[in-house]
Amino acid sequence: MIVGFVGSGSMAAAMARGWAGGFDSMLFADGGSGRARALAAELGGEAVSNAEIAARADLVVLAVKPAALDAVAPELAGAKVLISLLGATPLERIAAAFPAAEAHRVMPNVAVEVGSGVLCVAGPPSPSLREKLALLGHVVELPDEDFDAATAVMGCAPAYLALAVEAIADAGAADGLDPELARELVVETAVGTAELLRKRAPAEVRKAVASPGGSTEAGLEALEREGARGAFAAAVRASLERMRR
Repeated sequence: MIVGFVGSGSMAAAMARGWAGGFDSMLFADGGSGRARALAAELGGEAVSNAEIAARADLVVLAVKPAALDAVAPELAGAKVLISLLGATPLERIAAAFPAAEAHRVMPNVAVEVGSGVLCVAGPPSPSLREKLALLGHVVELPDEDFDAATAVMGCAPAYLALAVEAIADAGAADGLDPELARELVVETAVGTAELLRKRAPAEVRKAVASPGGSTEAGLEALEREGARGAFAAAVRASLERMRR
């Protein structure tokens, strides 16, 4: 099976790295940035034209800017199965641009690079497509109208969580820990906490860690005073507003 990426930016690169070894061949195209050639060299694929991807690929990943949709659609007229990563672009519009293809809308987050991403899908995937998407992480089927809200939560959240990890590690380093050690401690704690949150509600985890009158409770109270909860809510709202412009 051959997969082709039309557009070779950050999200396409993350998916390609997560899929490395999962396809017989990978094809890459770009608008002249040179990223397609770099990815092909890194992952053992080929840098080709959009038209060649449409002709050869069993699965086309459309990863261009939304404004470029009308320009690239004629070059991909022969696409068989296509998944669109275009933000704020409904599945109805993708299907209209590619009437001969089996079209889907997919919104992954950057953790697909390590096979631990979240992928929201509109347009029920075939068993074979779901199997390929599952190689990249957790697959969730959503109505198309929920994509903006989902993107603000799962697409943007890796950056917000990374900021929290950075801030906590920096605070540890400021108190004398080696910066690399502080980062390692926080990152590994985040990994374990994520696994725990698959089994227990966030409030339960907080309660389990924060003994009454203890140091964690003091920290949580400080976060509330500083408006941490409100800041994260504001981040989600800001992302939604930007997407809906």
